[in-house]
Amino acid sequence: MAGTDRLRQITDAVREAGSIGVAELAGLTGASEMTVRRDLEVLAAQGVLERYRGGARSLLLRGEEPPFALRAQEGLEVKRRIAAEAARLIADGESVVLDSGTTCLEVARALEHRRLTVLPLSLHAVNALAGATQLTLLVPGGRPRPGELALTGPLTTASLAALRFDTAIIGCCGLDAENGLTAYDLDDAAVKRVAIASSCRVIAVAEAAKFSRTALGFVAPASALHAVVTDESAPDDQTDRLSAAGVTIRKV
Repeated sequence: MAGTDRLRQITDAVREAGSIGVAELAGLTGASEMTVRRDLEVLAAQGVLERYRGGARSLLLRGEEPPFALRAQEGLEVKRRIAAEAARLIADGESVVLDSGTTCLEVARALEHRRLTVLPLSLHAVNALAGATQLTLLVPGGRPRPGELALTGPLTTASLAALRFDTAIIGCCGLDAENGLTAYDLDDAAVKRVAIASSCRVIAVAEAAKFSRTALGFVAPASALHAVVTDESAPDDQTDRLSAAGVTIRKV
């Protein structure tokens, strides 16, 4: 099992159980106890869990998202394929608001050498685009969330409300035909809503796993989307329902 997959499996197991022993985690992952202990130290440094002698207890509440640093390495090739396809849907000369999150960070990297005007909603993406020579980079105000570095608050929403974009590229924590787009963080959900309202076209980027989740904060109904870019393992029942509602589905 790859290291990032094992870290996710350990994170999920500790969160589900509340606390769990090293020996049990070794049996679950197929890794040695020494490897599990090293993984627990990595996750403890990221604030995911707390170590105790012989095991670990979760620091993530149910419904909380794992840290950005952990998510950024998960399914990276899939995220890059989704990002490349989303970038192909954007024409040179467009103005684009780019949401926060790990998949949107890959979209930022895919747009780096394009002739566009881009307003990113995270400092990770701002940093990725800071050296782009052809691209016009706009930076909103706001308060960066620790670790995530997503920009939130009234300064961010005011920046968005003052502008009109050709396209919004929106990430999400959950997506389905019935519940629409959802996000774990309520401030982040508010920013996404204003970004959508300020844009003529909305493209959601979501790995297949997002279709199995509904987070606390409602962002927008599925009808607000013009297109969804996902991967080939996205559930057909969900994508078919979205397609029937007029949403263009692109699986990569």
